[in-house]
Amino acid sequence: MNANNPYVVETNALTKRFGARVAVDNVDLRIPAGSAFGYLGPNGAGKTTLIRMLLGLTSISSGSVQILGQPMPSGRAEALARVGAIVEEPRFHRHLTGRENLHIVAAAREREAHARVDGALDRVGLAKRADERVKAYSLGMRQRLGVARALLADPELLILDEPMNGLDPAGMEELRLMIRRLVGEGRTVVLSSHLLDEVEKTADAIAIVDQGHIVVQGSIDELTGRAATVIVATSDDLRAQALLTGHGAEPAEGGLRIPIADDNATAAINRLLVEAGLDVYRLEPERATLERRFLEITSRLGEAA
Repeated sequence: MNANNPYVVETNALTKRFGARVAVDNVDLRIPAGSAFGYLGPNGAGKTTLIRMLLGLTSISSGSVQILGQPMPSGRAEALARVGAIVEEPRFHRHLTGRENLHIVAAAREREAHARVDGALDRVGLAKRADERVKAYSLGMRQRLGVARALLADPELLILDEPMNGLDPAGMEELRLMIRRLVGEGRTVVLSSHLLDEVEKTADAIAIVDQGHIVVQGSIDELTGRAATVIVATSDDLRAQALLTGHGAEPAEGGLRIPIADDNATAAINRLLVEAGLDVYRLEPERATLERRFLEITSRLGEAA
């Protein structure tokens, strides 16, 4: 990859048609190198179709794609040698063990891939279950085995389509921490998901797609925006509310909710309460959640109401 290129994936006017239906429509996508990137959208928005186009699994109707600096599809072999991916639910030989399945995949790659099997199993928390047959695995375990399979490529870019499906909360946290470790190693991880809370906890930046279009992309902070309110809890919230009437304070769960214009307003609120002899137990910016922004942005807002 060109050291001057900050993106591992670039698409320009990327379009996919199935007859008269346009599944991916004129998409310009930029995925920063060394980041966890969330690719979000309602069911049927075109997320999986775009991933299949990136990987060369379905043809491009028009537009262009570059992966790790390689044009697709002409540079597909060179690019995909440095890419690991899960597309939809991962499939395995159910009569074989998890370890045996990975060694079959490793046989199609470079010799070093066999040496990565044990490390990949350990990374996804399957080291102790690796010698059990896959038919005994839960859906969540098969998801984790799919991630382990993707890691055999020692990928610069890891593309995961709904990787948290079937995982319990502990499994989601393990996967989230694993993704952050991979990003810490300088890799890029792309998550296509509908689990907005998990993506918000994991990703550095996102793109939101709706009806085949990317409607917004950028960092999580840019998309959720600066906090417009703060939640305040004190030793006497009734007295605090009286003191902050001019600031628009209203009762809220866990204290008072107060609109703010900027960080100076937060400091002024804190100073007023302390000077009045109140103990301030909580003074927390309240930001819009990714879920709220997602519903505001996509055309499904009316359907969700």
